[in-house]
Amino acid sequence: MANKANKKADGVSRRDFIKSSTAVSLATMFSPAATVFAEGSDKIRVGVIGFGKRGTGATFDCIRSSDGVEIVAIGDLFKDQLDKGIKKLKARLVKDKLPEEKLKVTEDTCFVGFDAYQKVIASDVDMVILTTPPHFRPAHLKAAIEAGRHVFMEKPVAVDPVGIRSVLASSETAKEKGLAIVAGTQRRHQESYRETIKRIHSGDIGGLVSAQCYWVGDYDYYPAVLRQPGWSDMEWQCRNWNYFTWLSGDHIVEQHVHNIDIMNWALQGHPVQALGMGGRQQRTGPEFGHIFDHFAVEFEYPNGVRVTSMCRQMTGCTERISEAIEGEKGKAWLSGGGAPCRIEGPKAYKFEKSENNPYIQEHTDLIRSIRNGKPLNEGRNVAESTMAAIMGRMSSYTGRALSWDWAMNASKLDLSPPEYEFGDLPVQPVAVPGKTKLI
Repeated sequence: MANKANKKADGVSRRDFIKSSTAVSLATMFSPAATVFAEGSDKIRVGVIGFGKRGTGATFDCIRSSDGVEIVAIGDLFKDQLDKGIKKLKARLVKDKLPEEKLKVTEDTCFVGFDAYQKVIASDVDMVILTTPPHFRPAHLKAAIEAGRHVFMEKPVAVDPVGIRSVLASSETAKEKGLAIVAGTQRRHQESYRETIKRIHSGDIGGLVSAQCYWVGDYDYYPAVLRQPGWSDMEWQCRNWNYFTWLSGDHIVEQHVHNIDIMNWALQGHPVQALGMGGRQQRTGPEFGHIFDHFAVEFEYPNGVRVTSMCRQMTGCTERISEAIEGEKGKAWLSGGGAPCRIEGPKAYKFEKSENNPYIQEHTDLIRSIRNGKPLNEGRNVAESTMAAIMGRMSSYTGRALSWDWAMNASKLDLSPPEYEFGDLPVQPVAVPGKTKLI
């Protein structure tokens, strides 16, 4: 573990981290690279911040989505992760017979460390892909928008109410600047979902009365990363980020936000109250940090509509990943796989066309909007869906019901570490409902 002097040299304080987001914005705001992408131009120069599994996946999807895309800068907290990601991306380009020159990074445009995002944003890029652990999203989005960059950002977009307020502010700034923000809530770009939701909004199942959403599955997608000799607390937590609330928001936020986003989309708003419960029964070892492995939340929406929300990451259990919406005249079933999206009732419907790839489509839609001079802005939608998931976690951790207005306007919960450096960072205890305080 580094000593205090070395730690200070390698890291930045929380205050400096926030200040540096603004500094890079001011430094690049008036540079030629900060110019909003010209309508009709045939090149989009892309920088990527966070080059793990989702970062490489999103980058590959972006390349496949549109002609004229070039990846020119990449940043990650860890050099081994960056090198591994570049090797993986090159292999995928070769496998899919895509031009290797789509990847135009050089040693001088690859950056490592907590300040790597600043260097990517300050590079000659038109757009950035934000795929670090969710905790970092608000600061990275702020820096990118203030510097005049278009943004694709993965969900979720924050882990606490303080972060959500920052994302909402950045989204408004993007509107003022004419910059695009598209989020990784890919169902909003998936044809079967879009067709079914359109029919719900047209009244095909009548007035909405209740809904259910589920991400009840396994946890093998992100296996725990065992701590290695020489890793500081901070390094291990960042490498094992799924299992620490300050980095991931817990799996209700990191993963189940997809299903909650469908609820907000269908009901055309956000919940007004949440009452949740959850716990930790199967994943109890230290390698699983301090997050829960199951949640159940009742969300109340305007007009008294109640949504049952369940998520679980346990092995050996029944799995269900879907949404259902009940109306006065019928019921809609939505699913990302397996049974097609459908409506039962007098205006029955089943999606029977070939499905598009929403992971590619979200980048196609983003880049088309930039080139057409009509930038999409999904910032508020994804921020509100993330906030709903955060409310569910806060209620489940504390055992207390809470309202949207209190969480959005009064909560002081900020999970940021005191400093961004590879040093000591004690693991917080597992939340205990009835004892953990609502902040």
